[in-house]
Amino acid sequence: MAAYSDFEPSRRLGRYSLALSPDGNLIAYADDALGQFNVVVQSISGGEPRRLTSFVHSAVKKIAWHPDGRSLFFLADTGGRENMQLFRLSVEGGEPEALTDAPAATFEIDTPGEPFSPDGRFLAYGGNDRAPIDQDMLVRDLESGQVRRIFAGGGHVWNGHWSKDGKYLTVGDLRVPYGDHVVHLIEVATGRSRALTSSDLVGTYWLGPWLADGSGFLVRSNASREFQGLAVMSAETGELSWLDTPEWDVEEAAISADGRILVWTVNVDGATRLRARDLRTGQDLPAPDLPVGGGWALNLSRDGRRVVLLLSTPVKPWNVIAADLEAGDAGWVTDIEPARVDSASLIQPTLVRYPTADGARVPAYLYRPRSRAPVGVVIFVHGGPSAQERPEYAAEGMYQYLASQGVAVMAPNIRGSRGYGRTYLDIQNRDWGGIDLRDIAAAVSYLRSHDWVDPARIGLFGRSYGGFIVLSCLSRLPELQWAAGVSWCGPSNLITLARTAPPTWRSKVAVQIGDYEADAEFLTSRSPVTHAGRIKAPLLVLQGANDRKVPRHESDQMVRRLRAAGVPVRYHVYPDEGHDFTKRANEIRARTDAVEFLLAHLR
Repeated sequence: MAAYSDFEPSRRLGRYSLALSPDGNLIAYADDALGQFNVVVQSISGGEPRRLTSFVHSAVKKIAWHPDGRSLFFLADTGGRENMQLFRLSVEGGEPEALTDAPAATFEIDTPGEPFSPDGRFLAYGGNDRAPIDQDMLVRDLESGQVRRIFAGGGHVWNGHWSKDGKYLTVGDLRVPYGDHVVHLIEVATGRSRALTSSDLVGTYWLGPWLADGSGFLVRSNASREFQGLAVMSAETGELSWLDTPEWDVEEAAISADGRILVWTVNVDGATRLRARDLRTGQDLPAPDLPVGGGWALNLSRDGRRVVLLLSTPVKPWNVIAADLEAGDAGWVTDIEPARVDSASLIQPTLVRYPTADGARVPAYLYRPRSRAPVGVVIFVHGGPSAQERPEYAAEGMYQYLASQGVAVMAPNIRGSRGYGRTYLDIQNRDWGGIDLRDIAAAVSYLRSHDWVDPARIGLFGRSYGGFIVLSCLSRLPELQWAAGVSWCGPSNLITLARTAPPTWRSKVAVQIGDYEADAEFLTSRSPVTHAGRIKAPLLVLQGANDRKVPRHESDQMVRRLRAAGVPVRYHVYPDEGHDFTKRANEIRARTDAVEFLLAHLR
């Protein structure tokens, strides 16, 4: 009989860690082939990867390639604590050089954007080393080592892109996750800044590269729109000139070094579509069709010919894919596959839209086993809550493994998920445990209306916010007779979650969840720990001891309450992990425990 480890990818790629070399011949990324995420360099034409770091306790998160092509800059944290520090590393290898050393702070570079000035001398990055609650904008002189704080206006800011003359830097101020931003234009030499958008306006403004003439820069925005379109923002007035306004979200964009070729990606029902345009003629260019899957970390070669990004499909783990705009084709650069499973035997999901009591239709991906008899089903709830289920090799092969063992998977994008418009995304703010639970209850009704589903064997799995939904459904909707549940770092008490949020998250938590003082009565009523005694289904709880986003006390207090009430619960704590498990052995063990627990109750 197959084990989950057979479906686990042979190695994992870091989701956001991909950089294309300035000459377009090499890629840098992070993988966990050594048991932890480390820096790897590989030819874009394929071949063996060359490993540049060998961290055991630290994990590489983001990578940027210096314009001179000779060095890489990356972020890494230790023990899952998300205390990101900045490093420099020669492409030839050697020991990484730590550029920051502030264990109580965290630093950030926006990639694959342009954190470097055009001449390569300066690096822009964010850091909360001055005040824990604020992330400022810093500029480091890479020749002298001098660091200047060029923006310290409060809030959570991140670097955008340098103007072509190196005079200006765009900076975004994040007000709400996947929500409202304010765009600032900073004169780097003087530190003078000017807001190009108003703090009173509602809209996303994800920053992109500048046009060749310096008149403006790309933004992906939903200002006055439901969906996130692609526009040019005037550097003088902040006005938007729209380039593409699909009824789906534009996710990433890049421009060639000469300003001629524009490429961007559109999220169509979770699948990534590639688009291209010649900005001099205004004509759209034929873009290669990508395999149906989710893509991220878009890179464009300086000559505008080659596109590189990370892509995963329902039957293929995350890999690097390259598309040639002139030849009109695309091919895989890396060849990561399930460890010991033939991809041809894996299941392609079906996209369905199930009805809710208030007339909405919730999209969901169904992974249905090849079985004639009625089967059990696991409802997987994504994190975020503003994440999105996409046609990917989801949960590192867990969906496929469960389906191979005769248990179906339903992966819904309940309201609060991104990808379906601003109204759909924002409706869940300050309503955790409200409309989302009703959408899950509707999913159960939909499943039980089908004769291929065993109505007595429906379980739940969720990580982070998804874990909150698992705990909420088990405790507040016990009448749905859940067969089992797995909560991985799931919040159990909305008051303690909000009160102990990381400093730079607190303003966002207030918008998404509520004020833990003013809304205490409401948040208590919506907290799973309040209703823990009503849980009847078997429960497995997984937790990283160093988690900053959902601290260990969220799982501890839930488990204590359950055990005091005599409710059986299994509890596994990983002492060397945080919110995102980065050690390969821990990740495999935790996922194996989860799927075997679910199979024991659903198969």
